This record gives sequence, C-alpha cells and structure tokens, in this order.
Amino acid sequence: MLDLSIVVPSYNEEESLGELVDWIRRVMQTTSYAYEVIFVDDGSSDGTWSKIESLSADFKEVKGIRFRRNYGKSAALNVGFEAAQGRVVITMDADLQDSPDEIPELMRMILEDDYDLVSGWKKVRHDPLSKRLPSKLFNSVVRRKSKIKLHDFNCGLKAYKSDVVKTVEVYGEMHRYIPLLAKEAGFHKIGEKVVTHYERKFGKSKFGIERTIKGFLDLLSVSFMSKFGKRPMHLFGALGSLMFFLGFIAAFWLGAKKLWYVYHDWSAPLVTSSPYFYLALACMIIGTQLFLAGFIAELVTRNSPDRNKYLISKKIGIDE
Repeated sequence: MLDLSIVVPSYNEEESLGELVDWIRRVMQTTSYAYEVIFVDDGSSDGTWSKIESLSADFKEVKGIRFRRNYGKSAALNVGFEAAQGRVVITMDADLQDSPDEIPELMRMILEDDYDLVSGWKKVRHDPLSKRLPSKLFNSVVRRKSKIKLHDFNCGLKAYKSDVVKTVEVYGEMHRYIPLLAKEAGFHKIGEKVVTHYERKFGKSKFGIERTIKGFLDLLSVSFMSKFGKRPMHLFGALGSLMFFLGFIAAFWLGAKKLWYVYHDWSAPLVTSSPYFYLALACMIIGTQLFLAGFIAELVTRNSPDRNKYLISKKIGIDE
C-alpha cells in the first residue's frame, strides 16, 4: 500500500494542472513517502484530460479518471476515494488555491496524532465578499447542527485515514458534509488545521450562490438520513399518529358537544358549520397519510440489501 493518495477533482482546469503537479512533486521530494496523484476529470470541456494524459506519461505518480459528462465534485471525490491506494488520502482543488506545502503536516497529524480526519481552515480567504459571507453563515449553521467544531466545512484541502474514505459514500452535493458523514460512521477524532489560501491564478470559480442553497438542503438530507434512514417509521409514524390523535380529539369534542345540545333539547348548530370540523378532518387524513408513508418506507427499508450492513472497525479471532 502507498503512503499517500492525493485526489484532485478537476473541471476545466487545464492551465493549472502542470504547475500543481510540479508543486506537489517539489513538496514530496522533501519526504520519504510513496504517493500517487489521482486527477478526476469531471467532464471538462477544455483540454484538461489531454493535460492529465500528458502528465501521466511524464510522471508515473500521476493517474487519471475521466467522466463522460459533468457529475459534480461529490461524484469525483467518491470515484477518487474508490481508486485511492494510500494509507492517507488528501483532497485538494485543482485551481492552485490550496497549497501542497500543507501536505507534510497533514500527514503528520493523521499518522502521528492519530486523527481520523483533518480539515483545512482558510482563516484568511482570497475570495470576494459575496462568497465569504454566505460561507460564514453556512459554516456557523453546520457547526451548531453537527456539533463538529470546524470553522470551514467547505475547504477542499482535507486529509483522511484510508478507512474513512473507504467507509463513507459521497453523492449529490454531500462533499461539504464529509466530516459529518465520517462522524455518523463512527470516526470521531476530527481535527482542523489553518491552511494558506491563495488567489485564483487561472480561470474563474465554478461555484455560485446556488451552492449555498443546495448546501442547506443537503444538511437537511444528511440529518434525516443519519437519524431515520433505517427507521423511517419512527419519524413518519410518530408524526402521523400525533396528527391523527389531534384530529380525533377535535372531532370527538365536536360530536360530544352536539350530543350534549341534543340531550338538553337545545338548538344545536350543524357540526359541519364549525371550521374545527374541517381542521379535524384534515388532521386525521394527513395523519393517516403520514403513517402509511412511514409504513411503506419501512417495508422498502426492510427489503434493502443494506438493512443489516453495520460498520465494523476491528475483529479478533474471526476469519475474514
């Protein structure tokens, strides 16, 4: 097994790849680590893949994977993680804003300090205010929600133990939440390192304000899946039962009130003339639908091939 795998998602970054590889090679020459650099071309429309082929021909450490079309950073990372052979896996962006000079210290924190994951913190950012402010808000919300004390979940420069990247599955836009996914998978020793952030040298950013909106939606997805992914009835069943119970109580009260008036021979309004009747009916219908949704989701989960898939870190005296 190699000591280090460097996974670099790349999308229309032809101009920066050569300089990035030279920078990585200079840094790695000061160490004794055996390493590989895995570029994942995320469906680039420029000469990114041709550049990766050229670099791979010149340097045996450089490897490449090419998507037929653009799938996004999460897909690129997931494929890169599957291909990585290193004991330690480091991810960085291809735009030269992440510094390879950070690699030796990140390696030390994983190998010597025994962190499962170390996330970079771009304490001083060379990005416009329109990117920095949404990022601060996003990181603050995720930090409070996840209870993971990181300042920069979005930083592309991260280091992982091999077990982490082989365990977590990154999909959709979940690359922002790899620390949260790792924590949910049982990797709790998560650290942080202040890293140098450089101004973009070539091209332009591939991310806009829409990624902030997607980020908050993905946070809801991660939170839901981590808590109720294998037990949806606990959520939908509980909500459905509560809604049905509230509606039933309201309907029972209206019916009892009507009977009370009739028993005393008083003039009683029609039950259907009360707005509470329709609210009660709506609650009972919604409650029934939520309960059935939970029941159906539970049936689907029970028939899933992963229903009894648990994460085991070590075994003693058990044949593999």
